[in-house]
Amino acid sequence: MTLGQPVYRKRNPFSCERRSPGLGAWRLVSWTPAFAGALVLQGCVSVSAPTSIAATPTVSAPVTVDGVPAGMQYLYASGEAAAVSIQAWNALVGYVRAQRTPTSVVLAQGATLAAPVFTACGTKPKAAVFDVDETVLLNLGFEYDASSGQPWSDPRWQDWERTGVKQVAPVPGALAALAQLRAMGVTVIFNTNRSAANSAQTEATIEAAGLGPARHRETLFLAGDDATGSKKDGRRAMIAATYCVVAMGGDQLGDFSDLFNVGQTPAARRATVQSPAIAARWGAGWFVLPNPVYGTALKGNREDVFPPAVRWAPTGGVR
Repeated sequence: MTLGQPVYRKRNPFSCERRSPGLGAWRLVSWTPAFAGALVLQGCVSVSAPTSIAATPTVSAPVTVDGVPAGMQYLYASGEAAAVSIQAWNALVGYVRAQRTPTSVVLAQGATLAAPVFTACGTKPKAAVFDVDETVLLNLGFEYDASSGQPWSDPRWQDWERTGVKQVAPVPGALAALAQLRAMGVTVIFNTNRSAANSAQTEATIEAAGLGPARHRETLFLAGDDATGSKKDGRRAMIAATYCVVAMGGDQLGDFSDLFNVGQTPAARRATVQSPAIAARWGAGWFVLPNPVYGTALKGNREDVFPPAVRWAPTGGVR
C-alpha cells in the first residue's frame, strides 16, 4: 500500500465497519498517512488479490484533472455523461410504452442469476422502480464537499440526507422520463439505501428536485424498512407483491438483484452480466445509469483489471 492513495468508502447506511459483505456502495476518498494506518488496523482496507465483490475494498491510484476527481468531472459536468443518461431514460420509456402483456422484471423468489425466473403480472397495476442517488438524483453538494478530500463518515452522510435538500439536481433525462411514465399510468417507486430515519427529508429532496411524489412505504422504500439493511431484494419483493414492476433503473448491479453482490470476483461478476440469460435483460426491463464516482463497480487491482493475455509494453522500436 502507498500512503496518500484513496480507499473506497461505503455510502449510507454503513460506515467503514465490519458489515455483511458485498452490501452498500463504495466511495472514493483520499487519506492522510495517519488515517490510512487507522483504516488498515480496523480492517477497512484490503490489498490482497484476487479481489472479490464481497471482500473489503482495495487500494487504487487517484485520478484527478485540474484538482477534481476524473469520475466526478465525467458524471457531474460532462456532456458525455448527460448523453448516456438521457439515452438510458429514453430507452426505458420506449421499452415500457411497448409492453402490452408485461412480465415482472423482479427476479422471482428462489431464482438465480444462472437461471433467472420472472413471473406474469396478472392484473396488477404497473410500476417502475428506481434507485435514487446517482440514478434520478445527483448529490452535487455532498460530492463538492467530498472532492476537497474530506474523509467519508456515516455522520456526515446522515447530515447530508437531513440538510442537503437543495444542493442536488435531477439526473439528465430523469424528469422527462418519470413524467412520461406517470402519464402512461405507471407508478414511479423509489427504492434507495437512504435511511428510514430521514424519510421526511428524503421525500422533500426528491420532490424539491421535481422528481416526486415520494411517500415513505408507498412510493419510497428505504434502508430500515425491513431487517435486511442495505439489501434491496426484500423491499423489491414488497413492491412486487402489489405492483407489476415493468422496469427498474439503477447505477449499481445491486439495484437489480442482491445476487450480483454475493462473493464474485470482478471478472466473474462481469462474466455474469454478459451471460445470455442476464444480458437479455439490459435495455429490456433493466436499465443502468453511469456512475464512475463510487460503488461496487470500482473493484479490482491491476492484475484483476488487466489479465496476462492483454498486457503490453513499449518495444522501443524492436520487433
